Amino acid sequence: MTTAKTERITARVNESIKDTLEMAASIMGATLNQFLVQAALEKAENIIEKDKLITLGKKDSKIFFEALSEPPEPNARLKSAMNNYNSKIG
Repeated sequence: MTTAKTERITARVNESIKDTLEMAASIMGATLNQFLVQAALEKAENIIEKDKLITLGKKDSKIFFEALSEPPEPNARLKSAMNNYNSKIG
């Protein structure tokens, strides 16, 4: 059985912040360390997910959806690529 290697993260905070964090951890029924890791992980996942989103303005959204609903005719390069794909993949 292999166990995952763990790393240590430390943070220095003033007493007021520590008291608040400990109170929140207690309410959640977790240790301070468990609470900090879970809260930091949730925040990190939210930041990563938000980074993956593409936000379009009104003008760009309109152009995008028009292109989906009324796509242009394939040009010569696209037709060539499709023929190439079909000949290799089938």
